[in-house]
Amino acid sequence: MTTTRTTLPRTRKTTVHSDSRVIPFVIQREGEEAAPDNLRLTPLGGGRYRLGYADEDPRDRDIRGVLWARCGFGPVDDLEQPTGRPQWRMMHPLRQRGCMQTLRCQVCAGLARTPLGWIFLAGPDAVDPSAEPVLTNQPPVCPEHARTAAELCPHLTSEPMVFLARSAPLYGVNGVGYGVRDGNVQVVERPAGPLPYGHPLMPTVLASQMVRRLGVFRLLTLGELFTALEHAP
Repeated sequence: MTTTRTTLPRTRKTTVHSDSRVIPFVIQREGEEAAPDNLRLTPLGGGRYRLGYADEDPRDRDIRGVLWARCGFGPVDDLEQPTGRPQWRMMHPLRQRGCMQTLRCQVCAGLARTPLGWIFLAGPDAVDPSAEPVLTNQPPVCPEHARTAAELCPHLTSEPMVFLARSAPLYGVNGVGYGVRDGNVQVVERPAGPLPYGHPLMPTVLASQMVRRLGVFRLLTLGELFTALEHAP
C-alpha cells in the first residue's frame, strides 16, 4: 500500500511555542521498512527503458510520472497520525512526498500556507541562499510548529535559516537510477544531487524525496518570522 496520509488536524492552534513531545509527521517510524521490490525495466526502443513494478499501482508514481520507492506504513492513532518509535534521521518517502506535493506542514500535515507565503527551514550550510537554483527537500512548516521543527529535526539548529517563500514550484526528486547489470535490474547511477523533472535519467529513476525550488523568498530568523506574521494583513 503506497498511499500517503495527509489529513488535516481536527483543531489548529495559533501559538508558536516548542513542544518536545511532538514527532513530525514525515519522520519514519520503527517497523516502517522498505517494501520488497519487484522492479523491472520495460524497453521503449532506441536503447531506452522505463522502470516500473511488476504489480504497479497508480499511486507508485508522483504527479509527474516518476516511480517512487515503496515503504511500509505502521499503525496510526485516532487522528490518523503515525505511531511507533521515531527514526529521527529518516523521512518516510511517501509521507515526505505527500507533504511536499501538497505543501503541508511536515510536523502536523496541516495546511502550511501563511498570508506571507510558505515557511521552509534549513540548517547551517544545508542551503546556499545565493545559489541558483535554491533547492530544498524539506517540506514546509506551519507557524505553530516552526520552532518545534527547528528543535527536533537533527538536520536543523534551534536558530535555523528561515525561507519565507512566495514561490516554491516543484523541481524534481532525489533518487537513484536503475539499469541492467549482470543480467539483473539494479542501481547503476547515484546522482550527486536532485534531478530536475524532465532529466533524461528520470524514466529509470526510483525516487525517495521530492524537491522544490525556492523562487521569491525572504531570508529571516525565527524571531523575524513571527514578527512578520504578527503584522501580516
